[in-house]
Amino acid sequence: MSHFDEASAAVQAALDAGARYADARVMLRRTESVSARDGDIEELSSDESAGLGVRALTSSGWGFYAVPELSAAAARAAGRQAAQLAQAAASVPGAAGELVPAAATTASWASPCEVDPLGVPLSVKGDLLVAATAAARDAGADLAEGICQVWDTRKWFVSSEGHRIDQHLRECGAGVSASAFGDGEIQRRSWPSYRGQYGTRGWELVDELSLVEHAPRMAEEARALLSAPLCPSEETTLVLGSEQLALQIHESVGHAIELDRILGWEAAFAGTSWLELEHLGTLRYGSELMNITIDPTIPGALGSFGYDDEGTPAVARDAVREGRWVGVLAGRDSAAAAGLDYAGSVRADGWARLPMVRMTNVGLEPGPHTLDEIIAATDDGVFMDVNRSWSIDDRRLNFQFGCEIGYEIKNGKRGRMLRNPTYTGIGPRFWQSMDMLSSEIVAWGTPNCGKGQPGQIGHTGHPAAPARFTGVRVGVRG
Repeated sequence: MSHFDEASAAVQAALDAGARYADARVMLRRTESVSARDGDIEELSSDESAGLGVRALTSSGWGFYAVPELSAAAARAAGRQAAQLAQAAASVPGAAGELVPAAATTASWASPCEVDPLGVPLSVKGDLLVAATAAARDAGADLAEGICQVWDTRKWFVSSEGHRIDQHLRECGAGVSASAFGDGEIQRRSWPSYRGQYGTRGWELVDELSLVEHAPRMAEEARALLSAPLCPSEETTLVLGSEQLALQIHESVGHAIELDRILGWEAAFAGTSWLELEHLGTLRYGSELMNITIDPTIPGALGSFGYDDEGTPAVARDAVREGRWVGVLAGRDSAAAAGLDYAGSVRADGWARLPMVRMTNVGLEPGPHTLDEIIAATDDGVFMDVNRSWSIDDRRLNFQFGCEIGYEIKNGKRGRMLRNPTYTGIGPRFWQSMDMLSSEIVAWGTPNCGKGQPGQIGHTGHPAAPARFTGVRVGVRG
């Protein structure tokens, strides 16, 4: 099966209609979602979609048009419409200009997959979630929920510069949670994350999560949290587990380094960024332990691919090196506008959406410590993990996060469980206080990153490990 012909027809039609550049993507996607509650299947859904989206660039304006019909005639009509929209957009102040150069590429890429997740019977998926939620209920949960999701995406990309690339991405993941009800409050514990764990892998990823085995402990911890003391309100040393640190990276680094935000192109809906291009290469973002990479080549991580939706090959690059801000997430047009010579971070969540700058795998490189060493070196502090709530301003600067669970750290040992742990900070000040970082990296997957108008849901990855931060305000109320 190939849909290069339809994509090529759309590109040629856009050129014939006056575009100076055009590209087209055919996308076929199949999805499955299964959820369970308290030992019973709650919802089961599956979907298939197919269509073609074409971009056209005229003198200085982009046009985009998409159709759900994969025929040569529909493709040509879409190409013409995209070129006409581009001509109209060229008269708008601040419209697109040049593109950073790209070498014409002919390639095929597929994500690693041992067990096709769509080939796993729905009965097996349902039985897994039923067993996991039943195990949590049996262990004392008042509410137990589980979910698994699968995405199978095929793409064919053609550009007027000679690109001809097909890709096959298989993604999946799952999770289970247990909630306990108390007097005026609810405590929740989730495994392995508040939304589950996801990756660009096969069903082997879900098997490795051992949902049924971990569900009883989630129930026991949720019930124990009801009577645990509140997290104290103070300034102290904070140790974050890798799951929470992954979200911290996502919110206070990943979104901040999106170039369209920095340029102000994304301000209408999702906000801008506190970063300014004139400080790229010199600004102190964090401590010398802070090494953040943009790496879509990590095998199995949720933000991995072979080529982005502009045909740029996946390449690892630095975003922060030894605490200094050195790189951004960019597309070919935003990079050219900023005077940069690289792109590679443009994707769309479907054939009917315009590709935009999105996070790939944005995460920390490992540090020199272990979590046990970090706790042993901490005389007084708080350990927190697994996100419960988040709030960050539209410049990605001031934030407040809540976690599902916390523990006292006293004299180098983990002590009492703490209820409703929260912390707050300002991005660069927080990252500059990181003085210990573990080598125990997990590539957490975020399948629900929202951005754009109309809204798009992106799949991103965030390698993270436990880390310690000094002088952090915790126990913030309200």
